[in-house]
Amino acid sequence: MAYLVELTAPRVVGIRDYPVPEVGPGEVGVHTLYSGISAGTELATYRGTNPYLEKRWDPDLALFIPGATTFRYPVDVWGYSEVGVVQVLGEGVHSLQIGDVVSGIWGHRSHAALPAQRLTGHVLPLDIDPKIGTFDRVGAVALNAVLAAAPNIGETVAVFGQGVIGLLATQLLVSQGIEVLAVDNLQARLDLAGKLGAIPVSGREGDVAVHLRELAGGGRGPDRVIEMTGSYAALHQAIRCAGVDGTVVAAGFYQGAASALALGEEFHHNRVRLVSSQIGALPSGLRDRWTRERLHETVMRLWASGRLDPTPLITHVIPAREAAAAYRLLDDPPEDLMQVLLDFTNGTG
Repeated sequence: MAYLVELTAPRVVGIRDYPVPEVGPGEVGVHTLYSGISAGTELATYRGTNPYLEKRWDPDLALFIPGATTFRYPVDVWGYSEVGVVQVLGEGVHSLQIGDVVSGIWGHRSHAALPAQRLTGHVLPLDIDPKIGTFDRVGAVALNAVLAAAPNIGETVAVFGQGVIGLLATQLLVSQGIEVLAVDNLQARLDLAGKLGAIPVSGREGDVAVHLRELAGGGRGPDRVIEMTGSYAALHQAIRCAGVDGTVVAAGFYQGAASALALGEEFHHNRVRLVSSQIGALPSGLRDRWTRERLHETVMRLWASGRLDPTPLITHVIPAREAAAAYRLLDDPPEDLMQVLLDFTNGTG
């Protein structure tokens, strides 16, 4: 038997057994090695605050519509940072081989039958840690935000939020010769940002927007700002520090009422440009040459080559059948917590 992790109600995690899926033509059977839990979208579903649980997303209108919801409990579709090994080849599959380690999206489940086409180009070199494959999706999210900011060499970028995606964005920016002001409230995250080459800035000390303005250009402020936390209060500070005609990329998953966001203040008076970044699409100016698949290929190539390394962000690896403990940890995290992985390597039982 195979098994999967599902959310059966707000803050309630279950384990459900199911038959190992049969592999059809053009498919491969994959046994999961590790699966990363998202501390943004997925944690919102665990907490019951995800808008998909309250409204229906209409892809044709591109609107949330009141009434019927997109998802309802139990939810077993979340989990988009998986890595596994190919165990079965379906008829007609020649692009993959048994034993290939692949990254992709198939949820927190021990076994999956997947179209081979979805995994082509997502094969990890056998000489790297397979856990790196769990950063495929979140790395693409971070790169998308960096591309939306469009920084130039010699510029300064402030990154609000040094969680997993924020630190990946910081690492990408530093690798381009960009000066990064890394903002967070937790010292452990600031320390890690410093090790990656950024200038750590505590969000708890004084007026952070004034401090960032002083650090960047003697009052001019950062050339670009990327907000990763999903906090309206942080977004407000990001807008404040952006300066006149500044650009802020809002890449966090914002929920609820925006009571901490005062658009009549610096946003209005400084003509700040606010850009939304979401993995569903590329920045409009890049869509003629970039695709979502290229985002994934780029970050995986950087990590496979050793030019960048996401593994220092892994702080907890927990057996998948103990997923409830993993979610509780993310819901009330210790200061040093970063990426939590579920471990499926101990078989199906």
